[in-house]
Amino acid sequence: MKGKDFITVAELSTEQIESIFELALKLKSNPDDYEDALTNMTMAMIFEKPSLRTRVSFEAGMTQMGGHAMYLGPSDISLGKRESVPDIARVLDRMVDIIMARTFAHDSVTTLAEYASIPVINGLSDLHHPCQAIADYLTILEKKGTLKGLKLAFVGDGNNVAHSLLECGAKTGVSVTIVCPKGYEPKKEIFDAAFEEGKKMGATMAVCNDWKEGVKGADVVYTDVWASMGQEKEAEERKKIFLPYQVNSELMALADKEAIFMHCLPAHRGEEVTDEVIESWQSVVFDEAENRLHAQKSLILKLLLGEIE
Repeated sequence: MKGKDFITVAELSTEQIESIFELALKLKSNPDDYEDALTNMTMAMIFEKPSLRTRVSFEAGMTQMGGHAMYLGPSDISLGKRESVPDIARVLDRMVDIIMARTFAHDSVTTLAEYASIPVINGLSDLHHPCQAIADYLTILEKKGTLKGLKLAFVGDGNNVAHSLLECGAKTGVSVTIVCPKGYEPKKEIFDAAFEEGKKMGATMAVCNDWKEGVKGADVVYTDVWASMGQEKEAEERKKIFLPYQVNSELMALADKEAIFMHCLPAHRGEEVTDEVIESWQSVVFDEAENRLHAQKSLILKLLLGEIE
C-alpha cells in the first residue's frame, strides 16, 4: 500500500483490509511503539465541511506518531475556486508527505489523487466515506470476534456511509442490507459492484424498503442522519419520509438479541435514533468513534511506510 491513495474501500483487497485491522489493534494496545514512526512528516488536511471526528482523529493520529497535521479550512484555500484542484495538488505535493481531503464533490478527491504523487486519503466525499467504514468494521470485529457471516442492517438514506459499508462488507464477508424508503436507495452502480464482489466472500448485499424485514436477525444495526451536509433544505421533508425508519426499541427488538447499535455521529437524537437506543448496552457508538483514530493511524502508516513490523 506504500505510496498509494485511499479513495474507496472497493480499491482495497480483503488482505489489505485485514492488515489494516491487524495494525490498528496493535496501535490501540501499544501506541508508544510507533511514537516516532512519522518524525518530520506532514499531512495537509483539506476541509470543505465541518468536522469533529475526522479532524481530531487525523490530527491526533499524526501527532501521536511523531508527525504533524496542517488544517486547511474552506477560507484558507477555497478548493477549486481561489485555485484549481490540480494546482493545489501539485503545490502540496512539493511541501507535504500526505493529503487528507474532506469534500463535497467526490471528483475533488479523485482529482487531488490524479495530480499529486503523494498519497491522498478520502476523509469523506458526498459519494463515499471509506475511513468511517474501516473504523466501523474494526469495531464490529472487536465486538463480535469475527466478520465473515455476520449481517449488518443499515437503516436510513442510501448515502456515502451506506456506499462504503456495502463495499467493506463485500470485502470482509459481512452481508449488508440497506433498509430505506423507496427513492432513497444507494447508487445502483455502487450497489451492483458490491453485490458481485460479495459473492466471492459468501456475503449477500440487499436493499429492503420494509424495515421489519430488513432488520430481522441483524447482528449490527446501523443508522445515520436523515439529511447529510448539503441537504439542509430537504431536512423537514426527509423527517416525514424517514420517521417510520427511526431506530428505536421496537426496531432493535427485531434484530438478534446480542445485536450492537452503531452510528457514525453526529446523531440527531429523537430523529434517526432514540436516546433509549443510543444510550443502551447495545450501543457501541463511542468505541466506534475512538476507532477512527486507530484505524486511520494504521492506514497512514501503511500509505507512508508500507508494511510495519
